[in-house]
Amino acid sequence: MPKAIIAPSLLSGDWAFLARDCNAMLDLGADYLHMDIMDGHFVPNLTIGAPVIKSLRKHTKGFLDCHLMVSHPEQWVKDYAAAGADGYTFHVEAAKDSVALCREIQSAGMRPGLAIKPGTPVDVLFPIIDAVGAANLGLALIMTVEPGFGGQSFMANQMPKVRALRERYPDLDIQVDGGLALDTIEAAAEAGANAIVSGSGIFGHADKKAAIEGLRAAVNKHN
Repeated sequence: MPKAIIAPSLLSGDWAFLARDCNAMLDLGADYLHMDIMDGHFVPNLTIGAPVIKSLRKHTKGFLDCHLMVSHPEQWVKDYAAAGADGYTFHVEAAKDSVALCREIQSAGMRPGLAIKPGTPVDVLFPIIDAVGAANLGLALIMTVEPGFGGQSFMANQMPKVRALRERYPDLDIQVDGGLALDTIEAAAEAGANAIVSGSGIFGHADKKAAIEGLRAAVNKHN
């Protein structure tokens, strides 16, 4: 299994001090900075867009892991590349041609990621990953809550999807997002997830460094 990647979700941070919170997370040991991009159409919430990523890029050297919960992911590739995004993860449910979009993202200098909602079967990802090549894919994201809002409960019934991906793609970064915290990480790590998104599980913890270290330790235990 690939190394642990801990990605605090800035959705749980203080948007008025976004750069401060990003750099604080890096100082505490975070690997990625997970940016939740919501358009109010694909999901019933509205957050930030490329202009915020562009401004943030000037103030942090962290890996900006952009998760686009948007209806037309093809529309924004150039904007996010120009803004300085490092990862561009889109939902296959919203994409017209996921293989072509992955290649476009890679050509734009970003790492493509594939995401699916809880109700989407994992096998829709297999032909896409096989066509793109697992080595050319940044990550596959299994949502463990319904996308759109932070603070939801972890859906353990999504773990068979993680196991299926890990068995088929042993070197792929498999990300889980939703309800991940010290009391839920074990199930995800045991199933084979190595890239852990956690919002309130980190930001809401009294000792944020300990939370990051605890999430990493759980992944490493199964590595």
